[in-house]
Amino acid sequence: MNFKLLVFYISGVFSLTIALTVYYFTHKGQQTALVFFVALVVSFILLHNVLQQYIQNRISNMYKLIRSLKLGKDMKIVLAQHSSDDPIKNAEEEVRDWAKQKASEIEQLKKQEVYRREFLSNISHEFKTPLFAIQGYIENLQDGMMQDDPVMAQQFLEKAAKNIDRLTFLINDLDEITKLETGQISINMQKFDLAELIFETVSHLEDKAKKQNIQLVADLKSNTPIYVKADRQRIQQVLINLIDNSIKYGIDGGKTKINVYHLLDQILVEVTDNGQGIDEKLLPRVFERFFRTDRSRSRDIGGSGLGLSIVKHIIEAHQQTVHVRSTEGIGTTFGFTLEKYKAS
Repeated sequence: MNFKLLVFYISGVFSLTIALTVYYFTHKGQQTALVFFVALVVSFILLHNVLQQYIQNRISNMYKLIRSLKLGKDMKIVLAQHSSDDPIKNAEEEVRDWAKQKASEIEQLKKQEVYRREFLSNISHEFKTPLFAIQGYIENLQDGMMQDDPVMAQQFLEKAAKNIDRLTFLINDLDEITKLETGQISINMQKFDLAELIFETVSHLEDKAKKQNIQLVADLKSNTPIYVKADRQRIQQVLINLIDNSIKYGIDGGKTKINVYHLLDQILVEVTDNGQGIDEKLLPRVFERFFRTDRSRSRDIGGSGLGLSIVKHIIEAHQQTVHVRSTEGIGTTFGFTLEKYKAS
């Protein structure tokens, strides 16, 4: 029911009661009608103002409470006075917005729970695979292989050692990501020549690329230095991870190119290959820990499954951006930005 109609109804009942009382004692119709009209007007004005002020104060307090909850403030903190022509409507809108926000937070928590379960499953698999392999080799050696077949025993020892190296590599990468996420690894910002670093990294990975019949090309357009402000060691780690990744997933006779582009205040570095490419719907997940676009082939290739995640954390620690674009059957490009060095 409309608020004014409700007040008018209450005022009418009250005025009619007074008028009937007057008529009972005076039996004068004109005086009774006048009393009824005056009582109706006065009671309506009084009730309307009193009730409106009371309700508005209560709704205003509720409105402040809702805003305090939304802003995450202590309930003892009194917010600034809020005036509104329609506090009930505003309060309703605030409640709806708050409910939407909470629903969004719940949905986000559900996604995080799915990610947590998937992460635990992946890390369990990554550790189990080399551990079970080592266990099998050791059991064979314990069964007398050392005496029965020394050559095969030596091969088993070498395979066990490789799996131990894989475990060590995995643990080191996990430790590094944890430290990057928590800020335990400091970024040593310094001036250095990015072009020199790229050529150095390409030279370091050239033999590995040749074994996979993949050509590495650093296309820097000119031989002039490209000075950036960043952590040289960490950026080399980024380049190694990206180029190594392109070699692993490249095609026989393929090519990996490293390009550099000058932006306004940044340098854009892109590592492009003509390999198998990545399904477009999987691109948003490529920087997740242990995420693999082709699980069976990836595990045969090796690696910890953390390389791209480390790349993302290092670049973000520099307050820069990293991106990926890819087309299946054509190739993939990973790019990241660095701050240009400006002489003060």
